[in-house]
Amino acid sequence: MNIAHWLRDAAQRWPRRAALFEGVREVADYQAFAAQARACALQLRHEYGIVPGEQVALLMKNSCGYLELLYAIWWSGAVAVPINSKLHPLEAAWIVDNAGARLVYTDDGQVFDSTCLPAGCRELAAPALAHQQPLPGDELLEPHPRQDTDLAWLFYTSGTTGRSKGVMLSHGNLIAMSLCYPLDVDPVAAQDAVVYAAPMSHGAGLYNFIHVRCGARHVVPASRGFQATELFELAQELGQVSLFAAPTMVKRMVDQARQQGYDGAGIKTIVYGGAPMYLADLNQALDTFGPRLVQIYGQGECPMSISALSRETIADREQADWPLIAASVGRAHACSEVRVLDTAGQPLTSGEPGQIAVRGAAVMQGYWNNPQASREALVDGWLLTGDIGFFNEQGYLTLTDRSKDVIISGGSNIYPREVEEVLMQHPEVFEVCVVGEADAEWGESVVAFVVLRSPERLDAQALNQWFLARMASFKKPKKYLFCPELPKNSYGKILKTRLREWLQDPSELLSNL
Repeated sequence: MNIAHWLRDAAQRWPRRAALFEGVREVADYQAFAAQARACALQLRHEYGIVPGEQVALLMKNSCGYLELLYAIWWSGAVAVPINSKLHPLEAAWIVDNAGARLVYTDDGQVFDSTCLPAGCRELAAPALAHQQPLPGDELLEPHPRQDTDLAWLFYTSGTTGRSKGVMLSHGNLIAMSLCYPLDVDPVAAQDAVVYAAPMSHGAGLYNFIHVRCGARHVVPASRGFQATELFELAQELGQVSLFAAPTMVKRMVDQARQQGYDGAGIKTIVYGGAPMYLADLNQALDTFGPRLVQIYGQGECPMSISALSRETIADREQADWPLIAASVGRAHACSEVRVLDTAGQPLTSGEPGQIAVRGAAVMQGYWNNPQASREALVDGWLLTGDIGFFNEQGYLTLTDRSKDVIISGGSNIYPREVEEVLMQHPEVFEVCVVGEADAEWGESVVAFVVLRSPERLDAQALNQWFLARMASFKKPKKYLFCPELPKNSYGKILKTRLREWLQDPSELLSNL
C-alpha cells in the first residue's frame, strides 16, 4: 500500500480539521493539505516527467511545504530522498548523484551552481503554499498504487564515520514503524500536536505518518528549528504537544526551563533517542518536566523501532532497580525481534554483552546500490546493528557502545559509555565524550573530552580522584581534555570521529581546547 493513502483518508474523514501550523498559525486543514500534495504530484508527473519509482530529493529546512512535498512525491508513486539541510552543497550533490535523483527541491532554488549537480538533475525552489480547493478531474485522485516492498524513503545515514549509505525504506517498513508508535511509544489523538524541532529529513520527520493517520496537528516552529523557549511558548499556546529530541536537545530544554521556571505545561510527550540519556540528565529532566519522557532506540536501518522505554517505567523512580532499567533502551518494539549475538553469531544469555541484531517488518530492504554493505548488514534475515549491548532477565536491553567505539586497553574491553556515565554524575560536568587513543604500551588508552559548567571549579586531578572513587582504575581516562563545547552533527550526536581527528592533529586539538 502507498503510505500516502493515509493523507487521502484523513482528508476524506476530517476535511476541515486543522492540519498544518507555522508556529501557532494554522496554514492548512487536512483537505487543503491533501489537495496541495495532489497538485504537486500532478506537476511532478506532467511538468517534470517523474514516473513511479524515480527519486526526488529534498534539501530544505523544516517547513509545512516540506511535508506537502513529501506526500506529493509518494502520491505520484516516486521515492523521497530527504537530505540534511546543513550539509555542504558538494556533500548534498554527492547524495543526489548517488540516489539517481532527477529533481532536488531547495528552499530558494539557488543552492547548487551549474557544475555541482549531476547531468540531467534539476534544482527547483520549493513551491509557495497555495492551498486550494481540490482539483477537478480523476487523474491521481488516489495516490499511485504501490506495493509494501516498493521503495518510499531513501534515508542517507549521517556519515559521521565515513561516506553515507542510502538506506532503502519501503512503504511497508514505514507503515510497520508507524503502527508501532501508539502501541510502544505514545497513543496519538486528534487533539495532539507534533512539533518538528529536529530535522524532518531524519527521525523527527518519520513521526509524521502516525499523526497524519490519526488526524493530529503538525507544527513547524517559526524558527524552523530548535529553540527551547520557542518550544515552551508553542506548548503553552497549542497544548498536547509532542516532539522528538536528541538527548542533547532535552538537556538544553531542561537548562532553559530551570532558568525561567517552566514546568512543562502544554507538553504531552518528549520522545528522546539517538543515544540513551545519562542517568544524571534523566533525573534532572524528570524533576523539571515530570512524567513526560519516553525513550526509543532505532537506526536508519530499522527506523525508530528496535526498542522503547515507556513513560511509566521512566517515571517510576521508586522501583529498586530503576537506575539499571532507566539506563536501558527498553524492550523490543511490537514489530521487532531483538537478539544479542556473540562473535560467531550465536545468541547470548542475559547479562552477556554482544552485538545487537534485529529482524522484523520495519527492517530496511538493504543499502542503495551497495550489495556488499547489504550482505554484511543483513545476515539470515537479521540486521546486525553494530551496537553492543545486553539483556537483563526482565528483557530490558542496555546499550554499552558501538562495536567500533569499544576501547581495548591492555587486552581489556572498556566501554566508553560506562566511563561517561560515571563522569556525568559529577555536578560540575556538563557534557563528556570518551574515545580511545593509540597507545604504544597498552594498545589504546582512554581519553575523556569534558565540558564543564564552571571551568574554574574543577581540574583534571580532582576529576580523576572523583572517578577513581567510583570505578576500576584500569578504566580511568589517561587524559582529561577540557573544551568549551563538543562537536556535534545537526541531529545533536557527538562526532567521535572529529574528536579522534583532534587527537591526531596537535594544532587542531589546541585550537579547540
